[in-house]
Amino acid sequence: MSASTPSAVDLTEKQQRILHYLRENAATKTYFKSRLIGNALGLSAKEVGANMQSVQEATLDLTIEKWGYSSGTTWKVTMSTTHPTAAQG
Repeated sequence: MSASTPSAVDLTEKQQRILHYLRENAATKTYFKSRLIGNALGLSAKEVGANMQSVQEATLDLTIEKWGYSSGTTWKVTMSTTHPTAAQG
């Protein structure tokens, strides 16, 4: 029986970098464009978008929603009100 929860350990190196970037910036920013995340991390916007679902599934401390498409994909990222160590049923 495993008590583990999804975490950055389960992610690829690119996904870990995206998650780290979002965690570092979510306290001061809410909306993130794939293109700008990619520019900051040396990835393409397509690479960011292709990896974002895995990042969404692996984090309990952030809520990540696909928000807009007008000039590239925008992600709404908010700090979760639950703690990663909280028991999940």
